[in-house]
Amino acid sequence: MENFVVSARKYRPALFDSVVGQSHITTTLKNAIRTNHLAQAFLFCGPRGVGKTTCARILAKTINCQNLTHDAEACGECESCKSFQNNASFNIHELDAASNNSVDDIRNLIDQVRYPPQSGRYKIYIIDEVHMLSTSAFNAFLKTLEEPPAYAIFILATTEKHKILPTILSRCQIFDFNRIQIGDMTQHLANIAAKEGIIAEWSALELISQKADGGLRDALSMFDLNVTFSKDNTLHYNEVLENLHILDYDYYFKMTDALMESKVAEAYLLFDEILKKGFDGHQFVVGLLEHFRNLLVCKDPVTVKLLQVSESVQQKYLEQSAKANFSFLASGLSIGSQCDLNYKSAKNQKLHVEITLLKLAHIPHVLNLSALPAVEGGAAGKPSADSPAVTQQPISSPVSTSQGTNAVPAQSSNTPAESVPTNTAPVGSIPKVNLGGLKSTANLGKSAVSTAKAPSAPMPVLEETQVVQNKAFTKEQLKVQWDSFVKWLESRERFSEFVILNRDFTLEGTTIHLAVDNEIQVELLTTALRTEVLTHLRKAMQNSTIHIEVSILKEEEKPMIYTQAEKFKFLANKNPALNDLRNTLGLDYDY
Repeated sequence: MENFVVSARKYRPALFDSVVGQSHITTTLKNAIRTNHLAQAFLFCGPRGVGKTTCARILAKTINCQNLTHDAEACGECESCKSFQNNASFNIHELDAASNNSVDDIRNLIDQVRYPPQSGRYKIYIIDEVHMLSTSAFNAFLKTLEEPPAYAIFILATTEKHKILPTILSRCQIFDFNRIQIGDMTQHLANIAAKEGIIAEWSALELISQKADGGLRDALSMFDLNVTFSKDNTLHYNEVLENLHILDYDYYFKMTDALMESKVAEAYLLFDEILKKGFDGHQFVVGLLEHFRNLLVCKDPVTVKLLQVSESVQQKYLEQSAKANFSFLASGLSIGSQCDLNYKSAKNQKLHVEITLLKLAHIPHVLNLSALPAVEGGAAGKPSADSPAVTQQPISSPVSTSQGTNAVPAQSSNTPAESVPTNTAPVGSIPKVNLGGLKSTANLGKSAVSTAKAPSAPMPVLEETQVVQNKAFTKEQLKVQWDSFVKWLESRERFSEFVILNRDFTLEGTTIHLAVDNEIQVELLTTALRTEVLTHLRKAMQNSTIHIEVSILKEEEKPMIYTQAEKFKFLANKNPALNDLRNTLGLDYDY
């Protein structure tokens, strides 16, 4: 019986042209070989199973080929190519850094570099999983990597580029391998199936490619598994779906239809069926999020090409996307993402997913409520201008100034406020209050003010007389108005400003000298508060020359007490009897 060779080894590319999905790298390498512009060190990085080691071996074989073809490919017939195929080449050395990552291993490699090749032009050293080398091994390798002999070329391969020291990266020519696209991978699997005489449905090969997640080696392993599973050397979509334990698209289409129609019971039954088939709840949530994302992608014809599915499935996505509301999909992604984040920490994970399905099923109901037609005069849920209003009593309020709602009120006359026009609601009906447009037209002096927020205590009303710009006043008269303003601040709960002004001051002419505690209080007093208090005082005192000068209180310097004599004198000043006790007993300060 012939030994079975897995497809990943049997169909490993031997030429650059047979490498799948990495044309940007193979073209660069062939041009470098053709023009003899080879770097001293290469770094191949990328995810698993995309051809890093394969390209390293092809490059190693090609640069030593004695009969290089015109398109920079190895001939496969010369002595160098045959020895490579038989794993008997003395010019190519492979080192697995995952198991040989010590300084001694690198030193042995450096010792080999000293000897030139016996045949051929170059000695090639392929170090796989180079990120596994220890820091000491990296440091030992630095000098040789930077200044190798002319005949030595190093090819490093890794899946974790970020773990390699920057000093190593700076000495290498870096090639980033891409994930292999689903279309390229599917075509490659179809070619292998044709060579092996296997009948395969295209949708089955696409399913294998999607499950491989960009790694061709994983795709070939799954391909071999499904060929072994089939009895008639035929790959059917349903059999591959069952063998790979993949949740079918149909479940997500049915679940989305049930959620869009707010059928909670149907969604619960469908989720229970998914769990009974052995699928994980977290896997279902992640798949549902991917399904919503694909539906959003189908909303715009420009982004439909981002769907990497078969044409039949793509048509289903387009049909369901036309029925799905954009807001539903966006809200569904938000709710589903929270479920995904909290799934592992949930005690009852099934209930956690069911609550998420309940939220998703009620999204259409919420969207329908928000889409109700707006009533006349406003948006949905807001009363119209014609709605009956509750009788609004006039509210006393300080006059608004340019400083905002906390501004000090100006003087107003004693004219009674005008009443707000009201509409009487029908008997037995619930009156509707138009909160958005509630205003008062109370005539306080010469201004009409809003009654959206009434003060807890109005400012004292001053009789409006003709303003005299330089009317004389005493400190006692000014103190009365000062205290009234301070009380007004307290009633408005402006406590920080209340603390600043609730203190005595000195008056020199029309200049108020106020001493505060610190720089912060000075800053507060130099903003709108100064304007408010000056406006009030100048209006009340009928003197426009009043102004405030602010200074900071000087802290009293307290002498420091160090010696025993100083301590005794400090205590004796508080209690003179201590001096009598000391003199009577003849005591010294130290005792």
